[in-house]
Amino acid sequence: QVQLVESGGGLVQPGGSLRLSCAASGIAFSIFAMGWYRQAPGKQRELVAVMASGGSTTYADSVKGRFTVSRDNANRAVYLQMNSLKPEDTAVYYCYANSPIRITPYWGQGTQVTVSS
Repeated sequence: QVQLVESGGGLVQPGGSLRLSCAASGIAFSIFAMGWYRQAPGKQRELVAVMASGGSTTYADSVKGRFTVSRDNANRAVYLQMNSLKPEDTAVYYCYANSPIRITPYWGQGTQVTVSS
């Protein structure tokens, strides 16, 4: 069974940092695109940062320069380093995984990130 398990969310003050982790199992991790989406209250789920299996990255414009996605194929994990957090970053963050041929991605259960003073 495919499992994507996020951790690292929490409450942080504006300007602070968090590092999210996603541990994957049940997938051929090294050939999957891995990354993060988020969903804020009243909004659609949106791409935050994704790294393809070959290492190319895609970031939402709103997080460029502040967030960094990375992956560790040996440990089957993907990370999201979030710096200079803003209140508008508040959302549930979901780990994302997709194969080169799969149409429907896999999703983690989500981890809450709240940026507030």
